[in-house]
Amino acid sequence: MQRTVSGLSLSPSVKVKLVSAGFQFTADLLHLKPLQLGKEAGLSQQEALEVLQAARTDGDGEGESGRRAGLTALELLQQEDDMRSIVTFCSQLDTALGGGLPIGKTTEICGPPGVGKTQLCLQLAVDVQVPLCFGGVGGQVIYIDTEGSFLVQRVVDVATAVVRHCSLLVEDNEQQNAMTTFTMESILSNIFLVRCHDYVELLAELHLLLDFILKHPKVRLLVIDSVAFPFRHFDNLSQRSRLLNGIAQQLITLATKHRIAVVITNQMTTRLRGGQSQLVPALGESWGHAPTIRLNLCWERSQRLAAIFKSPGHMDTTVQYQITSDGFRDVEQSEQPQRKRARTHMDQSPGSPKEVCC
Repeated sequence: MQRTVSGLSLSPSVKVKLVSAGFQFTADLLHLKPLQLGKEAGLSQQEALEVLQAARTDGDGEGESGRRAGLTALELLQQEDDMRSIVTFCSQLDTALGGGLPIGKTTEICGPPGVGKTQLCLQLAVDVQVPLCFGGVGGQVIYIDTEGSFLVQRVVDVATAVVRHCSLLVEDNEQQNAMTTFTMESILSNIFLVRCHDYVELLAELHLLLDFILKHPKVRLLVIDSVAFPFRHFDNLSQRSRLLNGIAQQLITLATKHRIAVVITNQMTTRLRGGQSQLVPALGESWGHAPTIRLNLCWERSQRLAAIFKSPGHMDTTVQYQITSDGFRDVEQSEQPQRKRARTHMDQSPGSPKEVCC
């Protein structure tokens, strides 16, 4: 059933322009680019992006609903069992998450500046490429950087450590052959980096994502670091909420329909509760419903802690981690004697050198 343009969540003036230009159904909009739509309907670039975002979200939502309506709960369970997780190289966090960050779901990483959000994202961008024969995903990653915090040299350090780690695990010919193509250079070539300077560029890139993913079916991870930064100076709160809701629906659809792990970082802000100031994730409570899993990275004196504080399938858990020259890692047993160290299939991590600044 076709959805009419008048049924979209848009301002009345934009709907009038669309109808006047001859656009009756959302299907009429899906093949257009923002510049073309703006010219034909007399819309600004921002308005055109909002229209296309709303039309794409509406279309994807109907398709996903129809697809799921024909599935049983057992089939959905089997699909989830077939999807691997992306390890973080912090075995305690991987264990708490049931093997790592799940593919097919959205995960938000919150925390104050300098705690390691970007470091974890860079680690995941490398880890998603670990070959299947080593228990990895063997995928590619789209990395949307809104803060300018993506450092190639840091990725080189992390990639070099992961390649070295996997080379130490080689036990058969399949793994030996995999190591001939799993190199630092191949890892860098499978990270598709996009730099967005404001929310308009972010909306535009998200609009183009579906076409890019269809052309690159090996993409298994989408990182947005961060989603809050482009909206930090947004005066129109209702418009901001509408745009963020559209982004949330797009990301959920991408994750579930195309079997991609979506990882979003978020900043922290202060909020008054009961007369006291508390540090909470930015973008408001409505945004908090968008991600399936929320991780909070925080400081406790000199220790870095990662807490799962929202997940339908995992217990609320807090683990300790560190940022080393090799990447996101466990804290050595000698440094945390009170904690029993968990092991996973990837828990043969190389030594943890002196901690570096993130």
